[in-house]
Amino acid sequence: MQAAQRLEMRARGNAVANTHRKVVGRRCGAVKPLASAAPSDTALAPSDMTTLGKTSLRVPVMGVGAWSWGDRSGYWGYGKEYGKEESRAAYKALIRSGLTFIDTAEVYGFGKSEEFLGEFMREQQQQQPAASPAPAPVIATKFAPQPWRFSSASVVQAAKASLARLGQPSMGLYMQHWPGYGPQYFCNDAFLEGLAECQQQGLCSAVGVSNFNEQRLRRAVQLLAARGVPLASNQVQYSLLYRAPETNGVLEACREAGVTLVAYSPLCQGLLTGKYSPTGAKPTGPRRLVYSESRLREIQPVLDAVRAVAEARGKTMAQVALNWCICKGTLPIPGAKTERQLGEIAGALGWRLSEGEVAELDKASSRVPIGLGFPVENW
Repeated sequence: MQAAQRLEMRARGNAVANTHRKVVGRRCGAVKPLASAAPSDTALAPSDMTTLGKTSLRVPVMGVGAWSWGDRSGYWGYGKEYGKEESRAAYKALIRSGLTFIDTAEVYGFGKSEEFLGEFMREQQQQQPAASPAPAPVIATKFAPQPWRFSSASVVQAAKASLARLGQPSMGLYMQHWPGYGPQYFCNDAFLEGLAECQQQGLCSAVGVSNFNEQRLRRAVQLLAARGVPLASNQVQYSLLYRAPETNGVLEACREAGVTLVAYSPLCQGLLTGKYSPTGAKPTGPRRLVYSESRLREIQPVLDAVRAVAEARGKTMAQVALNWCICKGTLPIPGAKTERQLGEIAGALGWRLSEGEVAELDKASSRVPIGLGFPVENW
């Protein structure tokens, strides 16, 4: 399943037409800010902090994805284009930047991502001055509905295994990575019960789901509420090149239930950075499939619009694309393989696009065919 997810199996055929009209009442700065933020807790401004859903879990309005850390599938080029030291440097940089919401999963690197993150956190704790400790990161990780998992107890066991790799007694957010299907189709309620048990046992502060469609999301909210546990988040793909959550009911359901939409692949795996062109260099390995010449040609109107805003603002294209996600009331989690990449994404905070800029980007993206999605979100 991990390999299938990373190839993001199939294309949706329809264009996202007039999607900016459907984002009713949404304005820049819609991510709920906290009233105050102590300087000792974070390097970020109060407007760049939020809470996850209806929980008390405090996080930045943008996180960092650790999918690539220790990746052993060949998808991100680990061991060839970068290695553990680059990931360590990225971790140190995110701590300095205050981007302390870190997303990982048990399947990332087949456990290596969690192991690396645990090692980096221990090093940070050992090296930081006692008089001025750095902010502790909020860790979000996920269990996979693997074929051998059928019960709520299996979720608790998976959480404990993740915590062992992380070297932590508890985590910030624990999620179901995708809805169960095949033999696991009838186990989804049990998995949600397992999430509630994890929260009630103190293994995590909050619980969430990932790749859940509207119906599954509403069901999860109801089932967890019956256990006295709020659903904090639904992590789904969302970007200027993939706005399906605006039209398939997921974004609306999140807003109605007070659930934070966490946006993965907010840069569409690099397409929105402007680094690649139809006739230029492409990534090696499986990720090259995302960068076909035809796709690069058809998204040029979006890239042109993002580039125009970036030049006017004195920002990079990646920073504009990430800020757009924040202005939509979502919490993006771009990946960072290196310290340089981390520094760039950190520049997406501390400012907001204007309503006019958001509208122009909406208009450009609504004219481009939607990109690849993760099929299980429709199951």
